[in-house]
Amino acid sequence: MSDASTSPEHDRWSGLPAWLRPRPVDLPGSGRLRLIETTLLVLLGVLLAVATVNDVVRQTHVNHRLIADLATWRAYTAHPYHNLSIEQELFGPASQHEVVCGNTSPGGPKARTQLCLVVYGPISGGRRTVHGGWYLPPKVEDVRSDRYGCFGAASRGMCPP
Repeated sequence: MSDASTSPEHDRWSGLPAWLRPRPVDLPGSGRLRLIETTLLVLLGVLLAVATVNDVVRQTHVNHRLIADLATWRAYTAHPYHNLSIEQELFGPASQHEVVCGNTSPGGPKARTQLCLVVYGPISGGRRTVHGGWYLPPKVEDVRSDRYGCFGAASRGMCPP
């Protein structure tokens, strides 16, 4: 009584167009098209896997560097504050130069005078080297015209004349 046209296998694929349904037998030919398609899919999968691993490794290095930057600001200022801001784009995204800003006295973010430090270089002992910086008045964004008390080599060209 079981007919191939009413089997559960046939009913499961009946909603698909005929060209998407599984075939009971392969079409005649050498199978080169399937081999080419499979090869391309495997190459695409390898490319995506390599890109994913590369991105994860890069982000891990960036995170490690940013943690060291926060530790550097806390050690340099002797303030254990956690509301610090890090600017990675000021010197360009590939420069690996960051600017870490935080209040010089307790208070909300940007509510007090801020000390901004320019840090870069290799991580040593969980910290990086401070190469300069500047102060910002309370409640302002970090723009060149508001910076004062600039110090260090990294502040040259970053502060008003």
